[in-house]
Amino acid sequence: MARYDSTDISLHDVVIAFEERIFDAVVEDLQTREPTEAFAPIHVICLDTKDNPHEAKLQGRVALELCWLLEAAADDLVVEAPEIVEKFEDENMSHTQIKVLYQLCYL
Repeated sequence: MARYDSTDISLHDVVIAFEERIFDAVVEDLQTREPTEAFAPIHVICLDTKDNPHEAKLQGRVALELCWLLEAAADDLVVEAPEIVEKFEDENMSHTQIKVLYQLCYL
């Protein structure tokens, strides 16, 4: 996914952050914007990751797996994304203390 750019965020379906503070900032930004004509959903997900090379490598793989699951459900993400994220967290994050956060925003 491209780096968060406040000028064209409505072109994206999913935003993945790797720090809770970035997740919070993206959600806050989206909630304070004026809605677009399309009023399209944007799924904001956080895979809170420690800032070191080992964790970054592990979470990169985890993020890729999650993206594949979301892409497979791209036709109905509004309905399926929350279930995918919850199931993914239950199956893949039970062995770690990494938090997975999810917020559906509209823009």
